[in-house]
Amino acid sequence: MAFDRTGLRLHLLVLVVCASVVLLALWGGAAIRKGLRPEPEAQPSDDASVSCVPTHPPRTVADINTFVGDTRRIPGFVGADVGASVALSDGRSLWVFGDTLHGPKFNGPSFVRNSMLLIGDECASVVLPADRGAIVPNREDGVGYWPMSVDKRALDGHDLVGVGLLRVQATGNGLWDFRILGSSIAEFDVPANGTPELMDVRDVGPDRVDDTRPTWGAAVAVRGETLYVYGTAHPDDDRVLGWSLHVARVPLTSLTDTSAWRFWTGTRWSRSDKKLATLIPAKDGVSRVLSVFEQDGAWYAVSKRNDVLGTDLVIWRSRTPTGPFVAGPAVATIPSGEDVLQYMPLAHPHLLPKRGTVVVSWSRNIADLDRIAEDPSLYRPEFARVPLP
Repeated sequence: MAFDRTGLRLHLLVLVVCASVVLLALWGGAAIRKGLRPEPEAQPSDDASVSCVPTHPPRTVADINTFVGDTRRIPGFVGADVGASVALSDGRSLWVFGDTLHGPKFNGPSFVRNSMLLIGDECASVVLPADRGAIVPNREDGVGYWPMSVDKRALDGHDLVGVGLLRVQATGNGLWDFRILGSSIAEFDVPANGTPELMDVRDVGPDRVDDTRPTWGAAVAVRGETLYVYGTAHPDDDRVLGWSLHVARVPLTSLTDTSAWRFWTGTRWSRSDKKLATLIPAKDGVSRVLSVFEQDGAWYAVSKRNDVLGTDLVIWRSRTPTGPFVAGPAVATIPSGEDVLQYMPLAHPHLLPKRGTVVVSWSRNIADLDRIAEDPSLYRPEFARVPLP
């Protein structure tokens, strides 16, 4: 296979998975609070179908895949990539998406850099700011934010939700005219049975185009009063397809205060990020965006070995959040080809939980945007239950 590695990495970050929101219709609901609000109950209008798509909760992973595969585009939410999720304390789940198409009949922008859904027992509710744009708005200079990861801290009557973000700058009007400037952290307050309120957004480090430095927020994990923030980096060597994994931590009370961050050196937590420990090396390493979570006392990193051009979905295991993480055998084979791309596996530990396993999703896409526009079912996530090592 003859692939352009850089082009496919860009492809990974900008393409949208049209059926992701359809899956989420299996779970939704919310109430109005301040500037952010869920889409109102369905009314007879052009974009009413984005407000709620009722259905029965799935009993198996096969139910999820059948529902996603049989469903076409939903007006108002044509598609979005990423689809990172977290279970809220009130029983709902919260999902964040990257580049999102609202569709031609949506009463608002047709395209935004990020979006959010709340999922409950009856339907999915799109969370919209007052301008019906991105849930994390662009900076004043036009730099936007792509979500990578999400986790929460349960408090009395509400959850504090942290979202890892990529900073993206448009450099022209073409599909590939952009560059990644670094990472950021957003903080949302989510009251029980209420709507998320964006509290703060902070950029981590200066704007710079440098994949050799970690992109923080590629995965996040909350334990107790601490948020573990994982970063991925890529060496200046095109022969290496994977990304290395690193970790920092920050008190949840200081989530967006970058001066409170501490970086793991292999022996201690340091104020400096100059001597980072490598939890997983780049050679045969992880994808740029992945999932890290703890279950039954062990820590797991779920990713596709060697990113988009790799073949194997692999789970790395560690006794601690600081690694080292050791790769287990491949739990699924998800190769990319000349026509089909499969990428960005993400773990959903709260989805149909079963001990010793985890439900994962990965994005599936064909390399023909015209065909996707005609048939969005060709561009969708796929779900599977896989064993933990």
